[in-house]
Amino acid sequence: MGSDEPTGRPAAGAPPRAPVVDALVVGGGIVGLAVAWALQRRGRTDVLVLDKSAGPGFFQTGHNSGVIHSGIYYRPGSQKAELCVRGAELMKAFCASHEVPFSVNGKIIVATDEKELGRLEELERRGNANGTTGIVRLDADGIRAHEPHVVGLAGLYVPSTGATNYVDVARALEQDIRDAGGQVLWGQEVASVRRHGDVGVVEISGGHQFSARSVAVCAGLQGDRLAGMTRSARIIPFRGAYFDLVGEGPELIRSMVYPVPDPRFPFLGVHFTRHIDDSVSAGPNAVLHGARETHRRYAFKARDAADVITYPGFWRLAARYWRPGAKEVALDVSRRLYLLELRRYVPELEMEHLRTGTVGIRAQVVDRSGGLLDDFKIVHDGPVSFVLNAPSPAATASLAIGEHLAAAMNDDAEPGRRA
Repeated sequence: MGSDEPTGRPAAGAPPRAPVVDALVVGGGIVGLAVAWALQRRGRTDVLVLDKSAGPGFFQTGHNSGVIHSGIYYRPGSQKAELCVRGAELMKAFCASHEVPFSVNGKIIVATDEKELGRLEELERRGNANGTTGIVRLDADGIRAHEPHVVGLAGLYVPSTGATNYVDVARALEQDIRDAGGQVLWGQEVASVRRHGDVGVVEISGGHQFSARSVAVCAGLQGDRLAGMTRSARIIPFRGAYFDLVGEGPELIRSMVYPVPDPRFPFLGVHFTRHIDDSVSAGPNAVLHGARETHRRYAFKARDAADVITYPGFWRLAARYWRPGAKEVALDVSRRLYLLELRRYVPELEMEHLRTGTVGIRAQVVDRSGGLLDDFKIVHDGPVSFVLNAPSPAATASLAIGEHLAAAMNDDAEPGRRA
C-alpha cells in the first residue's frame, strides 16, 4: 500500500503502562468478534475485545441485507472467493448449533438485457471455480418457475444462498467469548494503535492503554485511520438505501432476486431479499455519503467529508465513473426512478408497495489512483494485524476471516509477516 503501510518498526515512547494480555481485538462488529472467537479456539484464552459502541450491530453488522452469500461473484483465487465459500459453510453450522434463525432458500441472478448474458456466463464460471454448489442455468420459463412475478432473458439459480440476522450472530459470538473467559468491553473508543517492540499498544480515549502480545484491528469504517494509511489508500463511505415491500409487495418475491452486477464495481446492484422474518427488502443503491458512521440519508460530518474531497483518489474515481455515479444519485433522489429500476425485474411492483427502509454504510477502500479495492485486505505488522478492507461479503465470510487471521496471529507466525 505504499509508504503508508505499517513499517514494522517499534514506536517511540515510554513502555506501556497496562498489563500485557494475550490477545486484543479492536472492533466488536461481526468480524472482530469472529476473530476473538477463533483466537480462543486456537488456545488464546486471555482475549479482550474493545468497541466504542454500546453493543453489537451499531454499524455495518446491523445495517446489511442479512444475506449468507454463496461465493459466485468473486474472482477465483481471491480472498473474497475462498473466505466467502468457507465462511458460508461455517455460518450455517454456527447458526444451527447456536439456535440462531437462518434460512437457505436460494436466489436467482437475472439478466434482463442481451448485453448481460456474457456477464452471466462469467458468473457461472466463477461460481463453479469457487466451489459454489448446485448452480443451475435458467431460461425465461425457468425464472418464472422459481419466481412467478420476475421477468428476464436468462438467469442463474444459486440454491446455497441463505439469510440470517447478523446482529443475532454477533450476540451469540459475544456470549461464547464471555463463556470461554474472554472480555468484551463496550463504550471504549480506541484512539490509536501502535507497535511497541514485541507487543501492540492500544490507547483509548482518555489516555488509558491496553497492551497485548497480539492485536487485531477490525475497525470497519475507521480502519484506515487507526492503521495510519490514509495517504495511499482511504476508506470512502458509500451509503445504500433500502425500501421495504409492503401491502401485496412481499407476495411478489419468493426468495431473492439479484441483477447481473457491473464487473467494474464491487457492488451487487439493487436486489430483492426475503428475510428470515418473511419481510422483503429492495436495495441497496450506492452513493457517496457525507459521514462515516451516521445513518441518516443525508448526514454530514466535516472531518469525514474533508477526508473525501481532499483525497486525490476520490476525484480520479469520480472522473472515471461519473456516468454510473450520476445514475446512482438519480435513483437516490427519485423514488420513481428507483421503482422503474425495480420493475425491470418485477413489473407488477407499484409505488404503493415501497416504504422507506433502513440505510447502510459500506466501508470501501479506494486507492490513490482511484481504484476500488475489490478484495479483502489484511496487513500484518509484527504483533499488530489490520483488517483494512472488509466490505460485503465480510459478514458471510466473518468466521472464515476469523480462522484465517487467528492462524496468522498465532505464536508461530513470523514477525513482520504480511498478507
